[in-house]
Amino acid sequence: MTSASPRLDLPMILPAQAQKHVTHNEALLRLDGAVQMVLQSIFQAAPPSEPVVGHSYFTSDSATGDWVNNPRMVATYTQSGWVYLQPSEGWFAWDAANERHIVYQNDAWMPVPLDLKNLPAVGVNATADMTNRLIVSAQATLLTHEGNNHQLKVNKAGAGDTASLVLQSNWSGRAEIGLCGDDAVHVKVSADGGTWLDAIVVDPQTGHLTGAAVQTSAEDTTEGRLMRSDYGYCPGNVLGAVGMSNGIPSGAIIESSHSGAGSVVKFVDGTQICLGTIDVTDATSAMGALYSSAAATWTFPAQFAEPPSISVSVSGASGVWGTLGGTEPASHQAELQVLSAYSVTGSLTLHCTAIGRWI
Repeated sequence: MTSASPRLDLPMILPAQAQKHVTHNEALLRLDGAVQMVLQSIFQAAPPSEPVVGHSYFTSDSATGDWVNNPRMVATYTQSGWVYLQPSEGWFAWDAANERHIVYQNDAWMPVPLDLKNLPAVGVNATADMTNRLIVSAQATLLTHEGNNHQLKVNKAGAGDTASLVLQSNWSGRAEIGLCGDDAVHVKVSADGGTWLDAIVVDPQTGHLTGAAVQTSAEDTTEGRLMRSDYGYCPGNVLGAVGMSNGIPSGAIIESSHSGAGSVVKFVDGTQICLGTIDVTDATSAMGALYSSAAATWTFPAQFAEPPSISVSVSGASGVWGTLGGTEPASHQAELQVLSAYSVTGSLTLHCTAIGRWI
């Protein structure tokens, strides 16, 4: 019969042994240190100066003092002194200093690995339930990168379902961002948690925006809404072909063009300005106390909706001026001539401006 047990090295009571209680008590002391083991330190060189009965320590390789001959042993202090146990692979203990469970593996105490796979629910500083299977009660939650990047993914079963982030105030929803009932990105808001408004919806095909925060038409001037580029003006569409449909501008703000007949500028409000020149020769025909040139026709570079107002200046001589001819201007042309206080021969140029409306 062996004198000690194979696993815990407990002393055995031998046949016809005297003072059996000594062996029995020694075994109990060793059991007291091994069962539900609590280690005050998992690697300590010197015993405490005032050890407490029942406290256990794992001695280091360089054990000193009472432990000098028992390195890498569990030392438990008893009323009779120190009792030593050699831990075996797989022993469990509580690490009092670090408040954790540990296991003896590969001749060292290691934290007990936790199996966190397929847990039904997890509550961090709070109680999880079968709806909120993960719940965290804290001032902040940090998810950081491993390597360079980090993605947070929320998946839904199908296009008609919802994958979203809901922001609450006193447990009542006030904002929601996500794929809400379709595959477009919705930014929704609510004043009471019951009635929800799509502030912005992002089309997954085009990336274009709709929603209560975006213009619904060119006529929409609701305060606070975002202006669509095709409903408003920006550097890209200020210049171009102007247009009007049912009293609403349908093109650019300013349209300009140039040709042999002159130049024209159209404005979105309906104003049109035409510029041109006409060459005439001589202002020698007597007209009372004045002299005039022959009448010349200016065909406008763009037609007006009605006869415009016309102004004319003359270059080529001093003391001369331009005026309308004998007929009233039309929407497409005007008759002009030069007047002078004296007879003028030679080339004269009329610089013409017509201002009117193209609608």
